[in-house]
Amino acid sequence: QVQLVESGGGLVQPGGSLRLSCAASGFTFSSYAMRWYRQAPGKERELVAGIIRTGGITNYADSVRGRFTISRDNAKNTLYLQMNSLKPEDTAVYSCNTYLSGVDYWGQGTQVTVSS
Repeated sequence: QVQLVESGGGLVQPGGSLRLSCAASGFTFSSYAMRWYRQAPGKERELVAGIIRTGGITNYADSVRGRFTISRDNAKNTLYLQMNSLKPEDTAVYSCNTYLSGVDYWGQGTQVTVSS
């Protein structure tokens, strides 16, 4: 079955960096677009970044463009999110997502907390 497992979250000071990973299994990873979402307490889930199956095209939310970079390694079935210049408002649970055969699949999420 489809599995998405995120890792790499944690507590970081403002201005710091984190790299999130999402290990995928149960489907042909290289055939599907992937996305990172986040949800902060009391707020709606927000699309952070997306990447096509080949990695050649990416898109970002305005709030993270220029600070975050989405990438993928199709040989390792892994999606990444490099987050630089982190701000307190980036605090959220970050989840990876893919959509295949009419179903949205989500990982369990990883907590990112930006605080001094």
